[in-house]
Amino acid sequence: MTHHFKNNSLSHPAAPVHLVTETGAETGGNAMASNSSDYTLGERICKARDAAGLSTAQLARRLGIKTATLHSWEADRSEPRSNKLVLLAGVLNVSPTWLLVGRGTPPVSDEPAAADIDSMRVALDRIQRQAQALADEISVLQERIGGA
Repeated sequence: MTHHFKNNSLSHPAAPVHLVTETGAETGGNAMASNSSDYTLGERICKARDAAGLSTAQLARRLGIKTATLHSWEADRSEPRSNKLVLLAGVLNVSPTWLLVGRGTPPVSDEPAAADIDSMRVALDRIQRQAQALADEISVLQERIGGA
């Protein structure tokens, strides 16, 4: 296993963050089913924020940063300093390691979003109509078979 360290000079020159990435054929038994290490730091921040049900403005306010700074992190134009990364992980209920390299438990949404619930209701209504149409068709066919 080869480790590459990347000095994060974009965040703050006085407080570098070192990202650890792995290369090589070793995969080990700890690989997650949905490989979060395929995503960038910004993508993982965005996924965790969505799972927590927070807007960028809400998360930025909780972190004490500007919304533009959070947008910059999510777009991979800059990276959080180590103290903000730890705070970010705590607010999003994920580990700093998951945010940095995608190893560990990914975030899970506690409750489906309102839009998800609405789409589930629409799908359920459609399926119930289809089931009723099938039941009606079965009744018609049974009557035809019984009357023949």
